[in-house]
Amino acid sequence: MALDIKICGLKTDLSLEAALASGASHVGFIFFARSPRNIEPVEAGRLRQAALGRARAVAVTVDADDRLLDHIVASMAPDMLQLHGGETPERVATVKARYGLPVVKALAIREAADLGAIEPYRGIADRFLFDAKPPAGSELPGGNGVSFDWRLLAGLDAGVDYMLSGGLNAANIGDAIRFANPPGIDVSSGVESAAGVKDVALIDNFFRAVRAATSNRAA
Repeated sequence: MALDIKICGLKTDLSLEAALASGASHVGFIFFARSPRNIEPVEAGRLRQAALGRARAVAVTVDADDRLLDHIVASMAPDMLQLHGGETPERVATVKARYGLPVVKALAIREAADLGAIEPYRGIADRFLFDAKPPAGSELPGGNGVSFDWRLLAGLDAGVDYMLSGGLNAANIGDAIRFANPPGIDVSSGVESAAGVKDVALIDNFFRAVRAATSNRAA
C-alpha cells in the first residue's frame, strides 16, 4: 500500500504546486485564526482547484462551529474535514452527517496511555491523525514542530487507520517510518523556512527523504 503524504498549512500557489509536483496525496488548508498558516476559505477554494484530480484537499479546523464549517465547505468544497480540537465523538458524528464528508480526528499523543483516546471515536472518525501534545504555552494544537516517541505506535491495532504528524522533517522521517510504519504522514512546520512560510526546497528534500525511507522499508 502506498504511503499517504499530506503537506499541511499551504497558503500560496508556489508551495501548493511544489507539494503536488512532488507527489502529495493530500494537501491541507488551515482555518484557525491564531495559526500563522491560517487562510481565508475563499482563497483556499481558489487554491484547491489545482489539486483537483491530483490530491485530496483537506480543511483543517479547531473546534469550529457550524457557521464556520458551512462557510468553509461552501467556499472550498474540501474532500475531507480534519477536526484538530477537542471535538467529542458526538460532534464528529454530527459533522459527518451534516456535510457527508470523511472526517479525520486529530489526537494529541505524549505517552502510551494517550492512545486510549482512540476507542470512543472508532467507527465514527474515518481516520485519525496522531500529533504531539503541544508544548506549554503554545496556542496551537498542531504545527509546533515537536514530536513524540513514534515507537508507541508500533503495536497499534492494524485496523486503526492514521496519519503520523508532529515534528516531522527530512532529517527524521526515516526513523519515523522505520519505528512506526505509518499508513500516512503529515508535515507542516518541517517544510517551512519560517512559521507559516513553506519552502519549495524543503518540500522537495522531504519527499526525497520519504522515498529513500520507503525504499528501505520495502527492502
